[in-house]
Amino acid sequence: MQSLNAIIVDDEEFARSSLYFLLQENCPGINICGIAKSVSEARLLLQNNNIDLIFLDIAMPGDNGFSLIPQAQAANATVIFTTAYDQYALKAIKANALDYLLKPIDIDELVAAVKKADHYHLFNQANTQSRNESLKNLEKDLKDNKGINKITLPSGQGYRLVEIDEIIHIEADSNYSIFHLVSLEKITVSKVLKDFEEILPDDKFVRIHKSSIVNLKYVKEYNNKNGLVLLLKNGESITVSRRRASDFFEKIKVYTKTTP
Repeated sequence: MQSLNAIIVDDEEFARSSLYFLLQENCPGINICGIAKSVSEARLLLQNNNIDLIFLDIAMPGDNGFSLIPQAQAANATVIFTTAYDQYALKAIKANALDYLLKPIDIDELVAAVKKADHYHLFNQANTQSRNESLKNLEKDLKDNKGINKITLPSGQGYRLVEIDEIIHIEADSNYSIFHLVSLEKITVSKVLKDFEEILPDDKFVRIHKSSIVNLKYVKEYNNKNGLVLLLKNGESITVSRRRASDFFEKIKVYTKTTP
């Protein structure tokens, strides 16, 4: 592992000291250049040091963690968010394929996140722009608090930022997920379907089978002649499993009532 210069940004003294201790004990390649208890202190550290990695708390008094994002982008520093559990914030972070650690921080998860950051700095610097777009989109999602509108998909050695309204359905293929888009393009991602089931808004997307998630916007019709089958607007037909049929009916009923 290469040596990475890092800073810790957190307003809680215990959180700062415990993370510092965990990094010292378990991540010998991390060189802590400074510890900040506010965004203003973190900005000074970024100005005066060559920083590769930022462990960034989200909820802080005054400026929250997202206000540091422009400086992080300018420094080409990888951000690992450290946060107490917040369902919406966590969903938004996952949707943008960004790294996070839940407090209290687990040692194995910390080591894995650091290894991922190390790999990014070795091989993926060319994709800094796409990572920065994901950071900006995350900030917008959390600021607007209106739901997730875009999702970041790892694609080859880079990332694709996709509007969720462009997704017709997602198909499972072993440990991979295949996204079928309005453009007829297909994007294969090395994550299981359940990961996206947890991220995508459940008022628009529904798991209809162990191998399928559909966007209700693109359901053209459905019938029960030979088991429940959906006809999508792109011409594809997908079977709904028996045990998921009631969930589909509930969601399509609500969706048709609330959508113009």
